[in-house]
Amino acid sequence: MKKKSKATVNDDLRPEYANLRQLLKNGVRGKYVERYRAGTNLVMLEPDVASVFPTAEAVNEALRLAIQMAKLQSPPKRKAIKTL
Repeated sequence: MKKKSKATVNDDLRPEYANLRQLLKNGVRGKYVERYRAGTNLVMLEPDVASVFPTAEAVNEALRLAIQMAKLQSPPKRKAIKTL
């Protein structure tokens, strides 16, 4: 089976994509690379939990309060005593 030469390849682009090169030439390489490297920490809430917290800020506030409560209730860490 012979490969088609570049000269005989039929261009199947739709007419609305005729200016694609013109549109893409102004693109910025790596525009979102920092966001990608930072990653995401997406957490899906169960429907019953999501119904209690209307916004992401409300969820964050409740979690921060839970963290503070846990710190208050946990016993202080003891330092190791060196023996001779």
